[in-house]
Amino acid sequence: MSIAKVIELSTSSEKSFEDAIVQGLARASKTVENIRSAWVKEQRVEVENGRVKNFLVHMQVTFILKE
Repeated sequence: MSIAKVIELSTSSEKSFEDAIVQGLARASKTVENIRSAWVKEQRVEVENGRVKNFLVHMQVTFILKE
């Protein structure tokens, strides 16, 4: 039996939702080991002067503590 933990992350990117996800997981990987999955709970954008300024992602990341 494995023991897992879930953390929540909020990330942003000026490029895309995908880039925000990749950046968030890369940053989390610096301090969290054994990341197994991520569930994107929310996606939204910040708009300035009628244009998308930032892509924002809120996600839950699951990692294994003990297998």
